[in-house]
Amino acid sequence: MTFISYAQNFEDIRLWRALKTVENGFYIDVGANDPTHDSVTKAFYDNGWTGINVEPMPNYFEALCQQRPKDTNLQCAAGESADELTFYGIAGTGLSTLDPAMAKMHKDAGMDVRSQTIKSRSLSSICEEHARGRAIHFLKIDVEGHEETVLRGMDFSQWRPWVILIETPWKRDQTWENLVIDAGYHSILFDGINTYYLAEEHLNLKPAFDIPPCNLDEFQFCKGHKFSHPVSDAEHQLAAALQRAEQAEAQLRAMQNSRTWQAIQKLKKTLLRA
Repeated sequence: MTFISYAQNFEDIRLWRALKTVENGFYIDVGANDPTHDSVTKAFYDNGWTGINVEPMPNYFEALCQQRPKDTNLQCAAGESADELTFYGIAGTGLSTLDPAMAKMHKDAGMDVRSQTIKSRSLSSICEEHARGRAIHFLKIDVEGHEETVLRGMDFSQWRPWVILIETPWKRDQTWENLVIDAGYHSILFDGINTYYLAEEHLNLKPAFDIPPCNLDEFQFCKGHKFSHPVSDAEHQLAAALQRAEQAEAQLRAMQNSRTWQAIQKLKKTLLRA
């Protein structure tokens, strides 16, 4: 079956090449953002995987709840500990951040930056509650300057993602890399946006990352992908209509699974019998 890629820079193709033999795999996406657009995990979800999505932006969190009902979706930030933090949201982008300096830079560039207080919890506590007994096949971190705090909240001696990919600066001058290396991970690839790390016990997967995505990976880009063909207005409208239909279907399923809905149906049956 053709693999449909949604990620912005081939991340899902690289990961799928290494992990496609895993059935019912498990991921953690910190800074999940939109459930489809530029998503690293959407293709895996479509192929039967599930995971944990950590996303503080209300609109993206609500979309994740609607479109990823089998995932665990958390509206919070991953940090070093349980705390309340100031979050700088930039709607419609992947640039929202907990870093005040980065937020100021975006504001100075004319972006609509809005601050709010959000809850934070450590990645270890999230794993303890939602990943107990599960192998974590990959951990993706995209938090716009908050990487070190996320990593300091993770106990890599207990929780061992096979692959970690972290958005990193082009200069690759990140100060937090020693936290990953000292935890027994090897830097194996920089793709221009992310650095990939392999757990030392899974270095057998390294050959899968040695060459860039190519025709042998048998993939296609999703409709509307920036690397795909131009999309007509009619296709845009159709895609938007399909997305609205999927969201409506997800809302209907959630309503039908609610206790109130079930109680109403039971009452209807009782009245019909009367």
